Amino acid sequence: MDPNINSQEEQEDDDQYGVLLYYKYTQIPDLDDLFNFYDSNCNSLSLLGRVRLSPLGVNVTVGGKLRALKKHIAAVESNSLFEGTDFKLAACGRPSNDKVAEECGFTSLSIRIVKELVTLSCNPLIKSPEISHAGKHLSAAEFHSVLQKAGQLDKESKEHNRELVLLDARNLYETRIGKFHPPNVETLDPGIRQYSDLPSWIDDNSDQLQGKSVLMYCTGGIRCEMASAYIRSKGAGFENVFQLYGGIQRYLEQFPDGGFFRGKNFVFDHRISVGSSDANILGACLLCGTSFDDYSSRLRCTYCRMLVLVCDSCQQRKGSVYVCELCQNHHKGVGLSSIENGGISSLPSVETVSSDTKLSCQVPCRQATGPPRKLRILCLHGFRQNASSFKGRTASLAKKLKSIAELVFVDAPYELAFIYQPPSALRELPHNCTSPPTSPQQGPPLPPPSEHCKKKYAWLVAPDFQEKTERGNWEMVDGPFDPLQYQQQTEGFEQSLAYIKTVFAQDGPFDGVLGFSQGAAMAAAVAFAQQTQTIPSKTAEMQFRFVILCSGFGIKLLKQEFHEERMIKKCHCPSLHIFGNDHGKDRQIATQESRELASLFDDGCSTVIEHDSGHIIPTRPPYIDQIKDFLSRFL
Repeated sequence: MDPNINSQEEQEDDDQYGVLLYYKYTQIPDLDDLFNFYDSNCNSLSLLGRVRLSPLGVNVTVGGKLRALKKHIAAVESNSLFEGTDFKLAACGRPSNDKVAEECGFTSLSIRIVKELVTLSCNPLIKSPEISHAGKHLSAAEFHSVLQKAGQLDKESKEHNRELVLLDARNLYETRIGKFHPPNVETLDPGIRQYSDLPSWIDDNSDQLQGKSVLMYCTGGIRCEMASAYIRSKGAGFENVFQLYGGIQRYLEQFPDGGFFRGKNFVFDHRISVGSSDANILGACLLCGTSFDDYSSRLRCTYCRMLVLVCDSCQQRKGSVYVCELCQNHHKGVGLSSIENGGISSLPSVETVSSDTKLSCQVPCRQATGPPRKLRILCLHGFRQNASSFKGRTASLAKKLKSIAELVFVDAPYELAFIYQPPSALRELPHNCTSPPTSPQQGPPLPPPSEHCKKKYAWLVAPDFQEKTERGNWEMVDGPFDPLQYQQQTEGFEQSLAYIKTVFAQDGPFDGVLGFSQGAAMAAAVAFAQQTQTIPSKTAEMQFRFVILCSGFGIKLLKQEFHEERMIKKCHCPSLHIFGNDHGKDRQIATQESRELASLFDDGCSTVIEHDSGHIIPTRPPYIDQIKDFLSRFL
């Protein structure tokens, strides 16, 4: 071969940008070693994107110069673990939209060790199936041939007359802009908001799959691996499951004119979507119905944050509220109006929340001129704190989560008196609002003016609590701090619950609730209130998708408010529990209290982080990475 041609190709690879996608299910003997390989290799080649490692394999989406991506492939292929891996390499332009690049993870390199490459479900009753039971792989050509034959998988097979159904394993926002449309084949579009909703759809629609040959497809193939295994795990009548190997991407490479695929293939990188030579547009503007399939504006439903299609013209309308078709179907849109065809049309309102409503499904919305971009988390401070002090204590957390979450802080409803101790106890205490300076005269110390001190609040109080009065700004205590006082703070739930309801109505929506110490006890109680619906009038408007309980406690409160017989059923609200371990030196809340609280939440929906940093929310690795992993499930 002419060396000049090779030189020219290398020069083009140096200049050309590309995206590489691949996954591989295989037993990883040493995750740390593999992590180090990706960290060294990707950084040395200046690759950006996402690398996920688990004991069962890898899932990689990275971008960079084509020459660098080819070197990365060569390095990966040298490892026998990756034998047979399907590397999907595509030349494309560099990220031109910073917002899209950041949202898709193409502004940095993120390498994480996770439990599962794709999370099929957080439902504790649904266990991940064995990946070895996944459906049979069909190449793009085989897949196309099957659709042409309309159900005849193999003329030599006894099953050649078995009815064929085509199942799309992707989310609704993906299927809006492109899907397969083969003639004479029943197609099933679950219309799900997120991949973890697919098992429930399969369970509810198993009669449409049983006894049939199920042909599945997704973007690149990885979601079909787990989903097909789940279908086959259902037993008799669900054995014949097949999947498009390499996904839609490989199919469009094999059939550039689109074949049986119509529209565009949604991708999870800065390209946003990839089409065929067929220029037909399947998508439509949410507001006016005009043909439209461009997600580059990254507009989202103000309820559930799912991507929505809004044309350029409708984006210019002020005051528009975006409510996706799923939320509209579930009668979401309390007090909101949408601008449609130049007029105002009210959306249906929510009347009640049924007792079996899943907290992770919907989030109420607030009026806004644009959809929120991040998770909104309501933060409940601890006892004798306030919103300002808690905001300061969590500044590091907020900074490290700024790209995915917005933290909102509020004061609790119970205002507490300032406290001080008599002179004998003040000798070793600092002079501040909790311990005022002594008077030069005999007698008790004189407190400083109250205006110099920031007010302190609580969500829960002791039974003998008395409201603070103007003349009673200070209380004198005659003993040291009692670390077990939280066990007596069991009153005030009703008033605090009503107060939080008002916060949701005025400042919502909130995707989740984070509570620290006593705030965690309150957040846990609100989660149980949502599930048990013992007080429906106070909880119907407080919908959220997860709770984060830091240094939590509250067993006594929960048993008191919801009765022990109701506590038999664990709370299925997705939860993250963060607390100090046995050696964590949390002198405020006993580790066992936090563990017992965590035990009341379903294991399959909960994550526990035990640390060694005391009565705080840790923000150093690996804890911050675990927090981000939990939150990423709701983005």
